[in-house]
Amino acid sequence: MSTQLPIEKQVLPKEQPITPDQLHTEKMGLLYGFIGVLSFSLTLPVTKLVVTVLSPLSAGLGRALFAAVLAALVLLLKRVPFPTWQETKKLFLVSAGVVAGFPFFSSWAMERVPATHGAVIIALLPLATAGAAIFFSGERPTRKYWTSSVIACVTIIAYAISSGFGALQWADLALLGAVISAAIGYAVGGELSKTMGGWQVISWSLIFAFPFLVVPLTGPLLTELKQATWPVWLGFGYISVISMFLGFFAWYHGLAIGGVSKVSQIQYLQPFLSIIAAWLLLSEPLTPGAVLSAVIVVLAVAKGRKASVQQKA
Repeated sequence: MSTQLPIEKQVLPKEQPITPDQLHTEKMGLLYGFIGVLSFSLTLPVTKLVVTVLSPLSAGLGRALFAAVLAALVLLLKRVPFPTWQETKKLFLVSAGVVAGFPFFSSWAMERVPATHGAVIIALLPLATAGAAIFFSGERPTRKYWTSSVIACVTIIAYAISSGFGALQWADLALLGAVISAAIGYAVGGELSKTMGGWQVISWSLIFAFPFLVVPLTGPLLTELKQATWPVWLGFGYISVISMFLGFFAWYHGLAIGGVSKVSQIQYLQPFLSIIAAWLLLSEPLTPGAVLSAVIVVLAVAKGRKASVQQKA
């Protein structure tokens, strides 16, 4: 008579509770992320002002020349060693995304559509960043995270359609290019910031882009700036110093300590901050639909903030 061995039950590992230190780190990541988003929220309205005088090429890529000078000074004062070859390859990817791709595509679009229109399309950036984080950072958001993200994204799209932005234009394709460029730059830069620090990531990215931009852009940029009024000068200074440089200090630090997927959800607030800025700076309309959509998005972000994001082994 044969005896059967007992079959052992497979016990699935339980999800570990979040410790107070982890919760504090997450909150700090969200805080730094919000500071970064607040810095970026003026980018489209200010760029819309700048391209009234400067060409999209000068406004989009010329800002990197001024920011690269500041980055070089910071790296020299800090005596930072040159990045490794593995870091350099990733930094070139960050540079292509946030130093070249997003500024140029968004500037080209701002010459053709209102800043409010651009803000609505850029609202797709958090989902794109989360998708890039899956590929580049190995993050695996849970279903709860994706549900809240989709709710926020659908709300923004519904607002776009109801506001008359439903027709697809070439500028929309340029804005989608800006979204994809920034998403890759954010995901790779956020991962690099864990070891290098956010300020180093954006500084080296600007330095690596400088040799490719200085020769073709310096002459036209200086010629166009001679014809600029003081509001255009202030606007160009903002997108050069804040949007292209200092804002990334807080943003990449937040992504590094809080996680790319989770902190990127704060970007759902950016289109509404941009809409308010466009209303104040450019007198573009502020509608009740924008306010209602903002409330829904904030609630969705608050819900998604509690969702866990797993790291790939």
